[in-house]
Amino acid sequence: MKRHVTSGAVLTAVALLAGCDVTGAGAPGGAGGESAPPARGGSSSAVSPLANPEGTGRGLAAVTAGADREKARALVERLTVKGRGPRTGYERDAFGHAWLDTADGVALARNGCDTRNDLLKLHGSEVEFRSGSDCVVVSMVLHDPYTGKDIAWKKAKAAEVQIDHVVPLSYAWQLGAARWDDAKRRRLANDPLNLLPVQGRANSAKRDSGPASWLPPDKGVRCAYAVRFAQVALKYEMAVTAPDKRTMLAQCGG
Repeated sequence: MKRHVTSGAVLTAVALLAGCDVTGAGAPGGAGGESAPPARGGSSSAVSPLANPEGTGRGLAAVTAGADREKARALVERLTVKGRGPRTGYERDAFGHAWLDTADGVALARNGCDTRNDLLKLHGSEVEFRSGSDCVVVSMVLHDPYTGKDIAWKKAKAAEVQIDHVVPLSYAWQLGAARWDDAKRRRLANDPLNLLPVQGRANSAKRDSGPASWLPPDKGVRCAYAVRFAQVALKYEMAVTAPDKRTMLAQCGG
């Protein structure tokens, strides 16, 4: 088997494999997962979302400094609010076939590797590829930003790590994406800024919830999660609900 170990530095050409876009309702919570010693994956190489506007940095570092939390609140304050529209007509295929490498206009597109594998490669450490491939990830250690746990992942149990759409596609549909053209929806679905590999159970618990209904189980990363959610909404000129905006501000001390 060909082996490749990534560093925690800059990776600008990486992706994901067969993620999960689960829809429905959810509530704050979720825990558990297969753990490995923190030194193997760890959060020390994670990048703050405030320093990662393209989503091509690894992980999701906590936002804790007073000045950074002030910046985070200012970012969230820029969001416009509206109510969720109907989910009528939503289907995953409206955002393109899962994990396209051809969603032009986003980082990592057209690099010969599908989006899921790109993201596993970007966020994982101790990455191993399928024999003869520099794309298909078969094992890695992931520091899950949502639970704070390290997960020793193997492709044989693929669902233990899923790719979360930070702003869920169904949520986006109800907040305006139903009126977007196909190209914009494909960008949202494959934009590294809107994607994080996370513990499968945490992703399943989230479903298509906004921040008012679901937040990462690890309280320390909730402000960072709010920032990432806001960055995606602002980039795609999408509103959020009033309860979601209030919840996001509260995570950063607002």
